[in-house]
Amino acid sequence: MDRKQFLKTCGFGCLAGITGVTLLQSCSPSLILSKEIKGSDILVPVSDFEIKNKREKNYKKYIIIQNELLKSPICVYRFNTTDYAAMLMVCTHQGAELQVFGDKLQCPAHGSEFSNRGILENGPANRDLRKFPIVIENNTLKISLK
Repeated sequence: MDRKQFLKTCGFGCLAGITGVTLLQSCSPSLILSKEIKGSDILVPVSDFEIKNKREKNYKKYIIIQNELLKSPICVYRFNTTDYAAMLMVCTHQGAELQVFGDKLQCPAHGSEFSNRGILENGPANRDLRKFPIVIENNTLKISLK
């Protein structure tokens, strides 16, 4: 195989891989939700974490909440039925919006990494993420923006 054919084959392989991942993601339940702010709280039903399946009940690891009044989204991780963590998705280094990769939040600008509890793991950022207190009432997360 010559160089031109090799590059062409690799290009088609990459394109097929990207298309496959995009199709699989479109089949999965949405992780980004638009939620209303009531007073100084965002109300999120616990059922927003449920993955609908006839055989068994599964849960999303996290959801991302957006609202036009928020400058940046909030990521909410679910650890169990009573343990959740909510944090602002803004890097504490220079304010870039973070991306979620499994149990990590990463800054696309300079590579800072934060845990799923908002704790700084790798710089150049030098402090943890802003966290929001959560109270669970009537199967609803009440995330305080104060």
